Amino acid sequence: MQMAATVRLQCEPFDAGSEAAKLRRGRGDIGAVVTFTGICRQDEAGAPLAAMTLEHYPGMAEAEIVRHVEAAERRWPLLGVAVVHRYGRLEPGEEIVLVVTAAAHRQDAFAAAEFLMDYLKTRAPFWKQVELAGSGRPRGKIWVDAKQSDDALADRWTPRRAAE
Repeated sequence: MQMAATVRLQCEPFDAGSEAAKLRRGRGDIGAVVTFTGICRQDEAGAPLAAMTLEHYPGMAEAEIVRHVEAAERRWPLLGVAVVHRYGRLEPGEEIVLVVTAAAHRQDAFAAAEFLMDYLKTRAPFWKQVELAGSGRPRGKIWVDAKQSDDALADRWTPRRAAE
């Protein structure tokens, strides 16, 4: 019995335990649940952070995340998926994103969660702006570009073409 995936974008905080419990409720076929929660750090590239703001294009962002959840479901025998991503202004220590994957076996749940997080970190249609804090540094808002190291992690999921 496969469960429909949950994809939600919201300003409000989420409850990771509650989201994982929803996936497991009434299920005896699930042998592994993996949860990942991303948290707003206190610094950005070594500079103290006052807050960050995540923006998205409503409708398009959800559709793109659903598309990647469906790719994960085709790739691994998942029994449930939940993705909750916050937007708006977030301060250090606040939760940003939750990915929950359920499968009969841990390998599938871990791999799918990692695949989805790599996508969300690098390719999901969110724009990140940080507000720096602290003395001795110019204060203000700065748009953040994707990191090459994150792109490299995401690229491992892309099939390589054979040399011609």
